[in-house]
Amino acid sequence: MNAVQSLKKLLGLKPRISREQAMAAFGRRYASFKELLQANADLAGIMASLNAAQRGERSLETSQVRKEARRAIVQSERMATCLNDISNQRHQDLNAAVEALGARIERELEQHTRGDVTSLTLPLSEVDASMAYSVGGKNANLGELRNMLDMPVPRGFAITIQAGISLLLRSSKLFKNIHLTLRAVDPDDPASIREASARAEQLIVDAPVPDEVGDALLRAWDESFGEGDAVAALRSSAIAEDGVQSFAGQYRSILGVTRQTLLSSFKKVVASLFSPRAMTYRASHGYTLEASGMGLCCLEMVRAKAAGVAFSRHPVDLRSNCVLINGLWGLGEMVVDGSGTPDQWLVSRATRKITRETIAHKEARLVLVRRGGAVESEVVDVPEALRDVPCLSREQVERLAAMALELERHYQYPQDLEWAVDEDDQIILLQTRPMGLDSTAAESAAPALKHMRPLLSGADVAAKGVGCGPVVPVQPDEDLTHFPEGAVMLMQHSSPNAMTAMQRAAAIIAETGSLTGHMASICREFGVPTLMNLAGAASLLTPGQVVTVDALSGRVFDDEVPELLALRLSRRQPRADTPALVLLRRVAPYILPLHLVDPQSALFSPANCTSLHDVMRYAHELSYSEMFLLSDCLSENCAGGAASRLVCSVPLDLYIIDLGGGLKNPEAATATPEDVTSVPFRHVLDGMLNPAVQAKGPRPVNMSGFLSVMGQTMIGGNRHGGERFGDRSYAIVSDRYLNFSSRVGYHYAILDTWCGDTLSKNYIRFEFAGGAAGNEQRARRVRCIGLILTELGFTVVVTGDRIRARYQKYPKLELCSRLDQLGRLLIMTRQMDMLMVNDEAVQAYAAKFLNGEYH
Repeated sequence: MNAVQSLKKLLGLKPRISREQAMAAFGRRYASFKELLQANADLAGIMASLNAAQRGERSLETSQVRKEARRAIVQSERMATCLNDISNQRHQDLNAAVEALGARIERELEQHTRGDVTSLTLPLSEVDASMAYSVGGKNANLGELRNMLDMPVPRGFAITIQAGISLLLRSSKLFKNIHLTLRAVDPDDPASIREASARAEQLIVDAPVPDEVGDALLRAWDESFGEGDAVAALRSSAIAEDGVQSFAGQYRSILGVTRQTLLSSFKKVVASLFSPRAMTYRASHGYTLEASGMGLCCLEMVRAKAAGVAFSRHPVDLRSNCVLINGLWGLGEMVVDGSGTPDQWLVSRATRKITRETIAHKEARLVLVRRGGAVESEVVDVPEALRDVPCLSREQVERLAAMALELERHYQYPQDLEWAVDEDDQIILLQTRPMGLDSTAAESAAPALKHMRPLLSGADVAAKGVGCGPVVPVQPDEDLTHFPEGAVMLMQHSSPNAMTAMQRAAAIIAETGSLTGHMASICREFGVPTLMNLAGAASLLTPGQVVTVDALSGRVFDDEVPELLALRLSRRQPRADTPALVLLRRVAPYILPLHLVDPQSALFSPANCTSLHDVMRYAHELSYSEMFLLSDCLSENCAGGAASRLVCSVPLDLYIIDLGGGLKNPEAATATPEDVTSVPFRHVLDGMLNPAVQAKGPRPVNMSGFLSVMGQTMIGGNRHGGERFGDRSYAIVSDRYLNFSSRVGYHYAILDTWCGDTLSKNYIRFEFAGGAAGNEQRARRVRCIGLILTELGFTVVVTGDRIRARYQKYPKLELCSRLDQLGRLLIMTRQMDMLMVNDEAVQAYAAKFLNGEYH
């Protein structure tokens, strides 16, 4: 130790650390805080879903209850871990509380879990619907069709979940590397999702298939297809796929698979677990990696003359008493991905007769072509003579309708099935799954609006609802991760790739598309108002044009239409008592109740967390307290050049630390308001620098108030914790975050906020205390501040001379407005205690502030 270090140690001085060290310390806490906010938002969504199911507002299957409960445990663990990362491991007891609650929930769930199949493959002859957790939903349904209903399905075999797990776990460090890759994903950064997806998929494709898996797959191929030159389709069959959440189009299917390409195709389909749109879909529905094991379905390719889909009930018009069938020449992929306009039939459920037939002009079809040893799908022209000819005979249409109704009776739920007609004109079923019924009530109807002329009308309604926003044209296969919140998505044709952005869309318009396609199913699941087959929309609607999409009557109107936007659609009510609700009632007491309601109570502790909701409340509340402390370590010694001094007319010695995206030049010694790029801090500064607040001239001072302040200052009676605060203030910022600590004289104020586009994450926390006046005047001042903040919509708690206020889960624009007002208030509070000479002054000054009178 050199002489300088010895002297610093003797004097009790902390060594000065580098900017890099300081920024790393702040960055780690900020990253953990960001992750905690995301986990809190995710957990809130889970609890809202379970609460809705308990109230009968949402229908869940038993598997979904199990999935949601386990997801709640994972998110609670995530919050506890992040809180400890923020606080230097001061809340270890919270981890123990989560572990105990998780164990109780698991005990309830395990009573309902089926045993696993350990073999790597199974012939379809040994599969039925009860085996979904071993072979995935698609295999389970196909086995049910073949073995229980004696319906025609292709030859083939199931590749079990165990085979996919073996690929991920047996290959050296593969699962570990995937896990590390996924941990780096920032849900608010679409680029990180794409990068992690590409990395994870490549890791799987590059990994060797374990010998026992490869041998089992090739042996199953030979047993199913013999020694001939068979060609198969390899399709995903993930856990929960083809259930109530359909996963329509989210995982990969590979056509034209041969024995030589079976193992490489197997890896590619498993890798699609981590495609950007599949990851987005799973996150939206709460499927973690462990709950999304990948089985596969290997079926012999049908040499299809025609193919398509059938719905046992109309997917949108719930008043219709018809089966809906769509079909095209060739393979069926052009129907399900929406790239082709299909023939369409409506068949009466009562008479089994066709009630409406719409024959499309069909110029292209998808066929299999063999090139050397490879088999590929290729789009070719439809022969001229067949372009306007129905792809199904009337007898085939009626036979398909009968099959759809038989499946509905068997499963006791409306069915969505895929079919093909082979070269012998035989109907072959390729899969069935529960329909993604529109979530709105059948009786919902739009007003006639005879006084208004729509821009477009006559569209097919794929998902009911009403949406309004600016038009944003997109290409079906482009990167949609930056699609703006609240815009109307305009597409040339439907595509399941829209999954990555559809939840941000106010509505969707597709010039062409199928009501029975993947995108339409997903739109109905998410409740996004969607119109399809609206020719000319792209040429008539201009980018940025605000339109109202009437996805009740198939119309588009210019600008906002209040009569439509005011329409509220009621939701269907599920059955009051189901096996899923029975299970939910068993686990809900460990998840949903909130007992920790008062953060000031001695009972507010991890030891008293008796539900995951308590854990969530504790971690969320304490995270703000810990982030309030973020500025406590700032001083001349520990800031280490990490801060930029703000140069402007704000009467504070203010330093800014940029955690990312908060300043144009974060390494500069000084910064001006023009250098600030942090959204929340920019609005606080706007308030502080408001010309009306910054008016020149002395503030009128009540003499008795002034003398009281001076008297209290001289006797030192108002020091917080016995010490005077320093005069340096700090703003720790990012593009969406601000931790502002203002310490002037004997007052202090802390403002902590997240201001972004995700409503559930947005919040403002504000705390103010201290002062140099007497107790009574300080109490009046916080009452005055409380009146102002209450009027601005804050939730306010006043204790003595301290006020705590919060404003959360509001849109970004609302937060920005409040932050501007807080900036003004921070300036005005500095001498407010001098003015609080009586109770009348409290009301009077609050009213003046709210009226914009600051002097």
